[in-house]
Amino acid sequence: MIEWSEQGEAHRARWRCEGGAAAPRRVQLADDTLPADTAYRLACEGTALLWRGDFQNARQLLQALMRRADRKPPKAAAKVAQKLAAASPAERFHLHRQAQAQRARTLGALLIPVAGDYSIPLRRAPDWRAACTEAWGPADGAPSVVALRELLGLVGAHEWRKKGVEVPALGAAPGNRIHPHYGVFSPLRGEYIDLVAQAPLPSTDLAFDIGTGTGVLAAVLARRGVRRVVATELAPRALACAQDNLRRLGLQGQVELLAADLFPPGRAPLVVCNPPWLPARPSSAIEQAVYDEGSRMLRGFLAGLGEHLSPGGEGWLLLSDLAEHLGLRTRGELLGWISAAGLRVLARHDTRPRHGKAQDASDLLHAARAAEVTSLWRLAVV
Repeated sequence: MIEWSEQGEAHRARWRCEGGAAAPRRVQLADDTLPADTAYRLACEGTALLWRGDFQNARQLLQALMRRADRKPPKAAAKVAQKLAAASPAERFHLHRQAQAQRARTLGALLIPVAGDYSIPLRRAPDWRAACTEAWGPADGAPSVVALRELLGLVGAHEWRKKGVEVPALGAAPGNRIHPHYGVFSPLRGEYIDLVAQAPLPSTDLAFDIGTGTGVLAAVLARRGVRRVVATELAPRALACAQDNLRRLGLQGQVELLAADLFPPGRAPLVVCNPPWLPARPSSAIEQAVYDEGSRMLRGFLAGLGEHLSPGGEGWLLLSDLAEHLGLRTRGELLGWISAAGLRVLARHDTRPRHGKAQDASDLLHAARAAEVTSLWRLAVV
């Protein structure tokens, strides 16, 4: 719960935060009269600003906070540049994440009230009840408070879900779109999907898709002619998302969804896994698709693969080497885990990333991103 004082009375409401952060302890009411510089100072000091003014003015204030968060005084910028110049790739990565977290905390200080029916009780507020229902479930009548930045992200996810993401590997339009749900990682990076679409299939009888997410790889395998795909997923949101996508694609009879941590029971001639690529701690549910603390899922997949492969079968591991360029994991560690699991490498198919950050020289991690290679490792039991 979040608590504050208003007109001499104590108030409290449900605190909504996708990252699981605790409700702010210091809450100050704010409206259209609050100068942006003052708002930024309060946010940096850890004071949350519960908005009571015009909603569109709150959006403008958030943009003003973004400009101030991204603008560094010359002395501070020079100090940061000096620190980064002396940092190793791994240190640069951790400094990058720390800066991201600090920026998110500052921008997350601007709070919006939400009524019990998910309406927003502010002047000129939009009707985002449908988006809130998709993300939070049916309204229960209890008022809540959420950061405006998170609310905007929720609405953006709602629009992506309606529009969908085109996946050429699924075939010709219009039946080639994946609709990501709120909190489920979107398959915007298509290079790893193309690897699965192009690698030679060891069998078309059965395949396991471990950690299916939106269901995109299970759908690609089904469209390639695999008669039965068993797709596992632990996150309830992702399971619902995959079910929705498979229904839209007409593949629900070909792909079986199972709530499981890693493998389903039995063996298959093809077992596919696209684990999170970076060994770091996620700060929200959606980051669990990117960050895998201690490489838990990667190591669990490799350790259990042999027990779930049919004789002569293949395990397909989709993995970027970005972690290696960042100094977070070595190629030797990966090969050691493969060998320790009693596996051997049959072949490796490589591709270069096509996302914009790989060409953005101003990005803090540009050197690592520019060298990144995404691979499909074809593994078999020794």
